[in-house]
Amino acid sequence: MITQHFKWLRKSKTHAPWRKNYPSLNLIATSTVFQQDHNGYTHQDPGLLTHLGEKTPEFIREYLPADSNSLFAVMEKALSDEDKVNVIVTSKHPRPQFYSVSEARELVREGHKVIDWVSNDQGQEPDVVFAAAGTEPNLEVLEAISLLHKAFPTIKIRFINVVDILKLRSPKVDARGLSDKVFNQLFTETKPIVFAYHGYEGQIRDLFFNRDNHNVYIHGYRENEDITTPFDMRVMLEMDRYHMAKEAATAVLAEEAKYFAEEMDHTIAYHKTYIRENGDDIPEVRDWTWENINQ
Repeated sequence: MITQHFKWLRKSKTHAPWRKNYPSLNLIATSTVFQQDHNGYTHQDPGLLTHLGEKTPEFIREYLPADSNSLFAVMEKALSDEDKVNVIVTSKHPRPQFYSVSEARELVREGHKVIDWVSNDQGQEPDVVFAAAGTEPNLEVLEAISLLHKAFPTIKIRFINVVDILKLRSPKVDARGLSDKVFNQLFTETKPIVFAYHGYEGQIRDLFFNRDNHNVYIHGYRENEDITTPFDMRVMLEMDRYHMAKEAATAVLAEEAKYFAEEMDHTIAYHKTYIRENGDDIPEVRDWTWENINQ
């Protein structure tokens, strides 16, 4: 049905330009793949992002707001748009509020933003770039950055939150896409990138195919889940702070990160034991709050 709607929307623009514009079709997905609700594999499959991402770029938008302010900014745009199919992915569970109203509007307007209060590169080239698109990816990346900074405070970190994922495409693919110059300014040409994404990892690999920097470690949906605790779902999919912090440290420091990597592995093992004995996530996860890394 979505494809049928898209087909006639496209036909109306190419064969009947005299028609008035249509209000956009807004599709809102609230059961996210990184927190089990019920019937996870069949009900929470994020493949719609991949499917519609292959359609004519002019008509498709895919938004992944990380919090309530970002969602409000997305809806403000989506409900006023015309002649689009908008896919909006947002959690229906309580989530922390990270971004101000002005930050959220900039995220939607530009499609992405370097978040200064989560970055400590101070305008220099970072040692590692973290990027996140989606509610749980954003949450877990911030927690991974916190772990990495506590262990290695001299590592220069840049964090990019992405709301409009298709805007990262090359202009060769999508007229709205970022130029190579702007893309390299964001992601650098050689530094490791840890990219946490709500959907299938192939969609992010496609974004980097025509770019200079292929040093990217993607954490997306890997079809490995179960009925379990909220955080354990992310651990099973390696969409968690410990796997991503370990990967970033190893990418930057190699052997120097050996003991930190072992600590992350031990914490994951402790988590697995704890949830089986207590039926709930570990306190380190439940009670986590962001701590300023620029103090």
